[in-house]
Amino acid sequence: MISKWIKNFDNLVTTENRRLILEIAEAGLEAINTKDVVASSIKLENNILFVKDQKFDLNKFKKIKVVGFGKASCEAASALEAIFGSKINEGAVVDLNKTTCIYIEMLTGTHPRPSEMNVVAGERIYEIIKDSNEYDLIIVLVSGGGSALLCYPESEFRQGIKLYDSFLKSGKTITEINTVRKHLSLFKGGGLAKIAFPATIIGLVFSDIPGDAFENVASGPTYKDKTTIADANKIITENNLGEFDLIETPKEDKYFEKVHNFALISNKTAVEAMAKKAQAFNLGVKIISTILYDEVDNALEKIFLIKNRDSKEFLSGLAGGRTQGTEDPRKSFAGSVFLAAGEPRIAVPKNGGKGGRNLHMGLSVIKRKLIDKEDFQNSVFISFASDGMDNSDVAGAIVDKNTIEKAEKLSLDVDDYLNRFDSYNFFKKTGDTIITGFTGANVSDLMILLTKND
Repeated sequence: MISKWIKNFDNLVTTENRRLILEIAEAGLEAINTKDVVASSIKLENNILFVKDQKFDLNKFKKIKVVGFGKASCEAASALEAIFGSKINEGAVVDLNKTTCIYIEMLTGTHPRPSEMNVVAGERIYEIIKDSNEYDLIIVLVSGGGSALLCYPESEFRQGIKLYDSFLKSGKTITEINTVRKHLSLFKGGGLAKIAFPATIIGLVFSDIPGDAFENVASGPTYKDKTTIADANKIITENNLGEFDLIETPKEDKYFEKVHNFALISNKTAVEAMAKKAQAFNLGVKIISTILYDEVDNALEKIFLIKNRDSKEFLSGLAGGRTQGTEDPRKSFAGSVFLAAGEPRIAVPKNGGKGGRNLHMGLSVIKRKLIDKEDFQNSVFISFASDGMDNSDVAGAIVDKNTIEKAEKLSLDVDDYLNRFDSYNFFKKTGDTIITGFTGANVSDLMILLTKND
């Protein structure tokens, strides 16, 4: 197979099971290709814009503006230019990487900690939308990572760094940190809609939030916020985060009457594509969860399902239903695949090493010896960041009994690497990192457990 996404595919494929699981991962990444998602969701015919099942008459508008923020915004902006061309009057997006656009300005920022670069980008977006009128159409590209990348005014940048560092040590969820973020910003929590009022807004949302909480993507700049300063203060107080200067988000309905939000993609898109690919390999599929917020150890318990995975009742419930009613439900499948998505929690000390949630999960699998157990001799596990960057330059790691054998030969102390939160350097030494580069998409982390007899 010629891999489109996993750059070190050939180096990682040392067994048939590794090939299968990596091809399943490839299917997930292909399904969330930002440019393809835009092209399939948006059509322009005779000056009528179709977004999914809704249409907009562009003859009613004098200007079309495009703004965006997050890890999918540059790819999405490029795809929009291919559709709209010179109809775009003005625009700017902020991302981690730049693409080449003609009508939309490409700006770069930092993530996960905001910086002065993010403030400059935020100010540019503010200038574009602040004097909009009822004859303006503003297309807003909202994607994961936008909470850090969209930063304005400067006070938000400084408080944002403090907030991120505090939450990193607390191990709390993205929903909680975003609740506080909404009350530090002019843009977040519906602030963008207020700034752009009375323009018509089309929000195109590329969700990285587990579940369907699309109003939390990039802290919801185009959604009416249901949280209050009191909610943010409660989170701050309960977690001893310090002092912050909070502002209330806009609550007036008028700011949202001409806002049309469309969720174009989420982690379910990737999981469903991976399930389909696994079934094509005659593998039974069980989707564990797409809202996996558990702490790492609890998340692994759910994925591995040690007590239930060999039971007839469980196997007969695998996706596809082909096992039901058979004497031995395992006969109908060549093996099984367990899929999950989300953002498992991990509390990292300030002096932690290198790597993110996915690499840490892989190392935790080795620590728990899940792959080493007799039932898992023919299993492979991977966890990877859909944006390709697991707080490092790799997406995640692949783990099987061969990984454990290599670690033992190299005399790598798993406990030491775990305690130092230095999973990146562990898997670099075993040669089991998954390298995709920046994917231009972001729908949360994706996890796969495959079991199949060789």
